[in-house]
Amino acid sequence: MENKRVRLRFAPSPTGGLHMGGVRTALFSYLFAKKHKGDFVLRIEDTDQTRYVGGAEEYIINALKWCGIEPNEGVGFGDGAHAPYRQSERKKLGIYKKYAEQLIASDHAYYAFDTAEELDVMRKRLEAAKVTAPQYNSVSRQNMRNSLTLSGDEVKKLMDAGTPYVVRLKVPRNEEIRFHDIIRGWVVVNSTQVDDKVLLKSDGMPTYHLAHIVDDIEMEISHAVRGEEWLPSAPAHILIYRYLNKEDKMPLFAHLPLILKPDGNGKLSKRDKSGIPMFPLDWHDERTGESYTGYRESGFFPEAFINMLAMLGWNPGTTQEIFSIEELIEAFTFERVNKSGAKFDPEKTKWFNQQYLRKKSDAELATLFSSIFEKDLAEIQEARYKTKDYIETVCKLVKEKAHFVNEFWANGTCFFIAPTTYDADVLKKRLTPASIDFIKQLTEAFKDLNTFTAAETEATFKAVAEKAGIGAGQVMQLFRVSISGVGGGPALFEIVELLGQAEVVSRLEAFSTNNVL
Repeated sequence: MENKRVRLRFAPSPTGGLHMGGVRTALFSYLFAKKHKGDFVLRIEDTDQTRYVGGAEEYIINALKWCGIEPNEGVGFGDGAHAPYRQSERKKLGIYKKYAEQLIASDHAYYAFDTAEELDVMRKRLEAAKVTAPQYNSVSRQNMRNSLTLSGDEVKKLMDAGTPYVVRLKVPRNEEIRFHDIIRGWVVVNSTQVDDKVLLKSDGMPTYHLAHIVDDIEMEISHAVRGEEWLPSAPAHILIYRYLNKEDKMPLFAHLPLILKPDGNGKLSKRDKSGIPMFPLDWHDERTGESYTGYRESGFFPEAFINMLAMLGWNPGTTQEIFSIEELIEAFTFERVNKSGAKFDPEKTKWFNQQYLRKKSDAELATLFSSIFEKDLAEIQEARYKTKDYIETVCKLVKEKAHFVNEFWANGTCFFIAPTTYDADVLKKRLTPASIDFIKQLTEAFKDLNTFTAAETEATFKAVAEKAGIGAGQVMQLFRVSISGVGGGPALFEIVELLGQAEVVSRLEAFSTNNVL
């Protein structure tokens, strides 16, 4: 493997939107490929045409682009030496049938003519016999209609008559199958636990079990990364490589741990109710009519989403949590991927976005803010509230308490609109004749200021409170409410400086007028 070019593929099926678990598989493959100066390929595994969902392929491509983990060859990203990259198109090349016939010729696969009804009878018979895992295998196939139990003449007659058939893998009885997984080490399975997988369906389309192996061989894939749900099928795949005499072409396997629900109880589902999206982009399933909100539309930055995903099941061996994509490429190894499942933490997910939000410049945030809240800004009459400098300062003040840019308007309404209602809890606790009198005295003091900076207004606030014999802490929150309408928010005196003398005085006067005791 040392002399083999590193080539990894992401091979989703277009049966729906790309779940975050699939994105993680793509991400880990991308990171490893880039670290080793190799290739990252997008292959579409669309052999199951009955489950095809319109728009799913385009969704996968757009999701990878938004995430910034773009393949360097494959569907939607340009042809390399191994095109085409859709399995439905590759079927036309005849390669799957060729490999299936090779397995039949070497007595490692066989034709099976069983009808759906006959298969159902078999399952019920095995269940009645208390077989724990009813399956078509080295024992049950002896009582079925296949080329191992029928004579050559019978098989020929059935095929000449156009009788539907599938091609099944001939799994040996009671044989130890061993393979090495990069993450899990050596895995040993007895063949009695492996069923005779269908390799070619009756419509001539290959199943995943044959198609992905043929394509990995033909595309010279060096490492195959997939979820641990495929671990039980891996022994059958090892046998297929062996029976094709292609063990030297077999990629190294890496079976990723599950992403678990926040409570650790079961696999995370697209229907999970954590409140955090399960898809990178908005997805509407035309087949079921269900719609799902995406990370992008929820206000997440793609780099925050990717950083969060990288830490689900992988650790760098240090306390570092925030990684650029370049740092992830440098640090990533499959050896540091956990064997056990990784709990998904919705709050931690928001935390990642908050860290990236804080790292962005005020100018970047102002551009995003102006785009998101374009309609809200259009309704504002005061021209100075719409200037670039003003909006940048607003973003600077509100970003520390926000997780998303789309929260900025709600958190910073007071910068654009004078309050008309005031926090009832604060009024109940802090509004007294003395505090109202303080607000009136402060208003007059503010009118007399020649400079209206945060430092000057804070000093004036404290001086007026001291003169009135009131502790500054007793009236600070009421002062905030008189300016903003709410009891919490950004640095108070920086709000005051940005709003300016005339606006602040106007708001204080309005508050005093509206709250006469």
